[in-house]
Amino acid sequence: MERALNTAATGMQAQQTNIDIISNNLANINTTAYKKAQAHFSTLFSQVLTAPGAVLSDGRTSPNGVQVGLGVELSSTDKSFGMGSLNNTNDPLDVAIEGEGFLQVVNPDGNIVYTRDGNLQIDGQTGELLSSQGYGLFPSINLGNNVQEVRIQRDGTISVVRGGSAEEEVVGNLRIAKFTNNSGLMELSQNLYKETNASGNPQEGSPGESGFGSIRQKFLELSNVKVVEEVVNMITAQRAYEANSNAIKASSEMLQQANNLVN
Repeated sequence: MERALNTAATGMQAQQTNIDIISNNLANINTTAYKKAQAHFSTLFSQVLTAPGAVLSDGRTSPNGVQVGLGVELSSTDKSFGMGSLNNTNDPLDVAIEGEGFLQVVNPDGNIVYTRDGNLQIDGQTGELLSSQGYGLFPSINLGNNVQEVRIQRDGTISVVRGGSAEEEVVGNLRIAKFTNNSGLMELSQNLYKETNASGNPQEGSPGESGFGSIRQKFLELSNVKVVEEVVNMITAQRAYEANSNAIKASSEMLQQANNLVN
């Protein structure tokens, strides 16, 4: 009975974590370029009462043995980096990466971190192009002063038209990075990711090159969370939690009946 109690408890803990992850997905449904997460579970070790292939007392060989599982554990949480829908904002400083890749930004510690949030801003004092978090891009791009129009091509080329002039001036190029294993990136706050040994080293390139996504000006990538899918997952997790709680209740009642036999 105690084994059943502990086994069902691991099931309840696993489904609680599952609900936590689903809740975070739903909370970020309107977060720019958010990538949904999914929990993956694996079995805990089994208690082997009779090993498969063991010789039984009557000389026969046990064909499959007797093994009792002891529950479940969270094995990993995977990020789905499938592309979200593109939203036309008509803001010339908004960019979306259509395909593979991340924008590179420099955080306050001086380290390069990565994002797909293309809601860019201009520093009013210096003219530098910044991420939505206020961090400078890598490599840095300065638009200068008296900018009347900003144009960003699909290959990342950024040009401006200044007041009093009809000529287009190229001021820089967006560079993006990609990874062998996006799921190995460490998720930070503010729509940022950090490379790890699991993700592999970043491969830098220009938008539109082979294997790299292209830039869409005046668009932002939306979250790839699907509400209906998450609600179905939440209901499934809730029912699994309820089933495990019923297993605990049943085990408790069986223990109570066993105690009543003594009395």
